[in-house]
Amino acid sequence: MAYKIPESVLVIVHTPDLQVLLMERADHPGYWQSVTGSKHTVDEPLELTAARELAEETGLDANQYRLKNWHKQYTFEIFQHWRSRFAPGVTHNLEHVFSLEVPAPLPIRLAPREHVQLVWLPWQAAAEKTFSWSNAEAIRELPRRVS
Repeated sequence: MAYKIPESVLVIVHTPDLQVLLMERADHPGYWQSVTGSKHTVDEPLELTAARELAEETGLDANQYRLKNWHKQYTFEIFQHWRSRFAPGVTHNLEHVFSLEVPAPLPIRLAPREHVQLVWLPWQAAAEKTFSWSNAEAIRELPRRVS
């Protein structure tokens, strides 16, 4: 079994007026989040991880828009129900924050095994809706990051 690497990206997809894309997890109804995903290899560049996850989860091409590495990280405890995906003894994940500005709410192609529905919300409402404290904190920081 290939274990997930406990290092991931969080990509906040947003419009210039700060509408934020959130997607509901297929494996946990009611859990809304931004684009997230783990590195495939230890040496995979973070920008490549972010671009790959954007393409996989939304169909968006990061090269067509402005992908921005915030050079900000969060460390969080991995939920117990997801720990089996990681090597034995791994309890925490290092998450790197990115954003992708798109010109307007765009059509999104969801990965049905990962997400079941999506919504574009003003940043404040998106921060309230996401289940993840790190996702919420990053969304609350969005206005400062784009100005």
